[in-house]
Amino acid sequence: MPNRTIFITGIGTGIGKTIISAALVEKLKADYWKPIQSGDLDNSDTLKVKSLITNNISVFHPEAYKLTQPFSPHKSAAIDGISIDKNKIIIPETDNTLIIEGAGGLMVPLKDNFLMIDLIKQLDTGVILVSQNYLGSINHTLLSIDALKNRDIPIKGIIFSGLKDTYSEEFILDYSGVELLGHVPEYNLINKKNIIDAGSFIEFI
Repeated sequence: MPNRTIFITGIGTGIGKTIISAALVEKLKADYWKPIQSGDLDNSDTLKVKSLITNNISVFHPEAYKLTQPFSPHKSAAIDGISIDKNKIIIPETDNTLIIEGAGGLMVPLKDNFLMIDLIKQLDTGVILVSQNYLGSINHTLLSIDALKNRDIPIKGIIFSGLKDTYSEEFILDYSGVELLGHVPEYNLINKKNIIDAGSFIEFI
């Protein structure tokens, strides 16, 4: 079992989880694991992160499920004619720090009565929450934090991605009491140099 696992989740889809996962993998020379890839198999998040890493220590562990359709995992699995078995999603063996990247937000369904947040609880790992500032993001961020706290899932901290909004960020941090780990700016081009740069904005370990 890994000596430390960190689950990267977000307040929604497309808010920077993969970029931040790559930045942490590079910064910590950690392993990477995406338990469920839903769609885009020729350009999966595992392949994206692997292409952005410069160190030769990180290991990229295979997905437990690779689904062909770009929908929520429960729908993609149904289209593929399979049912996701939560007991087959097992943390890979490693002596290294392991960065685990989720799919979508916390309430994404993996199967009937089993959500992404249930998987996090099952894996017994702490969480870094990725947030992004947009109209409604305070609500989405605080609801995500509340859901994690209600299930006694440790929140290691929050990372904001993209454009800054001091009013939103200060309110979220003050109200929730969650630690700020950093703010990763928006990049027009994602490459190895920018991933290293992104890691410099994250104050973690």
